Amino acid sequence: MSSTRTLIRGGLVITAADEIHADVLVEDGRIAALAAHGSDAAGAWTAGRIIEAAGKYVIPGGVDAHTHMELPFGGTFASDTFETGTRAAAWGGTTTIVDFAVQSVGHSLREGLDAWYAKADGNCAIDYGFHMILSDVHQSSLKEMDRLVEEGITSFKLFMAYPGVFYSDDGQILRAMQRSSANGGLIMMHAENGIAIDVLVEQALAEGRTDPRHHGEVRKVLLEAEATHRAIQLARVAGAPLYIVHVSAGEAVAEIAAARDKGLPVFGETCPQYLFLSTDNLAEPGFEGAKYVCSTPLRPREHQAALWRGLRTDDLQVVSTDHCPFCFTGQKELGRGDFSKIPNGLPGVENRMDLLHQAVLDGHITRRRWIEIACATPARMFGLYPKKGTIAPGADADVVIYDPGAEQIISAETHHMNVDYSAYEGRKITGRVETVLSRGDVVIDQREFTGRAGHGQYVPRGTCQYLA
Repeated sequence: MSSTRTLIRGGLVITAADEIHADVLVEDGRIAALAAHGSDAAGAWTAGRIIEAAGKYVIPGGVDAHTHMELPFGGTFASDTFETGTRAAAWGGTTTIVDFAVQSVGHSLREGLDAWYAKADGNCAIDYGFHMILSDVHQSSLKEMDRLVEEGITSFKLFMAYPGVFYSDDGQILRAMQRSSANGGLIMMHAENGIAIDVLVEQALAEGRTDPRHHGEVRKVLLEAEATHRAIQLARVAGAPLYIVHVSAGEAVAEIAAARDKGLPVFGETCPQYLFLSTDNLAEPGFEGAKYVCSTPLRPREHQAALWRGLRTDDLQVVSTDHCPFCFTGQKELGRGDFSKIPNGLPGVENRMDLLHQAVLDGHITRRRWIEIACATPARMFGLYPKKGTIAPGADADVVIYDPGAEQIISAETHHMNVDYSAYEGRKITGRVETVLSRGDVVIDQREFTGRAGHGQYVPRGTCQYLA
């Protein structure tokens, strides 16, 4: 029997709740048992594979609940496929992604979902689920929401931004929220006032303000805060829970905090780019700033403190990447002379766990909070816990052996994402993924990829576990 078992020995096991020096026994793709290192119980275990983890952390695989592999946007496609993107995720210690299937205007949710099933099937190195982007809210698509929830697609993203592409008006948003209130789904909201932003874009371009930095200037903090406030009020009217994606500004955090102080089921996510980058990057000389164009945009550096505080006080609960990479050459360059034509999105699925570990060392968050915001809470928020997001008997054996002392320099030269630049180029950080197990199979072995496309399985999700 011992040949199908793996024993991870001597590490510090860190979950959202505990830090314990324990050995971890893996059998048949799941965590079978934990026992104190050196105890009689642990000493009696036998296994075909033994992984020595002394001096290392043993943590749950990361759950990145916001990625966009192969997303069509702005006349091009995100440069990571499900194959390259999930492989890069594994390199970075993430073992589950939740990507976004897209309903196109004039088409059914089912058509969009089936297209994304086809893109991902047989191509993923790690496990994956889907949210559904609703871009055409009407009676038929509202009915389809119920069927999707039953199928394990339990969250729906709506956009207050991008008129003519993904945009929904307040009436459509209200109807979708009412539907989710009834069927148990969770509405995810891109909260920016897209109608007003389009006016400011048009005015900026007419005045010759065409550089990448103007992308950040027209997508104003107040228009993120206003949309966040409006989304919260619509959710209150509908009696629905609400999850605000990629929160970037202090004023938007304040709207979420105020709602939570009233006891409302309102949740917020931020991303590493808002915690570590700023409008300084958008203003880099030449056309370099295009590398940092994403929406919501990067903000002035002073907003970072409010985001870190929100993560510490649990007004923000999740850090996801919004990984949506476009190559600088040939893709970001589509917007030379017109910032509004730069494809929106940054690469980051490989960097999230490491950057958040650096945040632990920098004193922003604790080790357990690192695991909470990167693994446990996203798993609970999107109905994957305790299968994902923790190290406990019965959980999937998605386990990362993490070397907290290894130093690395983030660079496009060494990353595994299919994109020609790094948003964090040259940044020195401490901490690195050493070995990764996905459902008990070693997919990264001492910094060598041993996984394969097709190992990753589709995971149907339950409903949000934070709702009474």
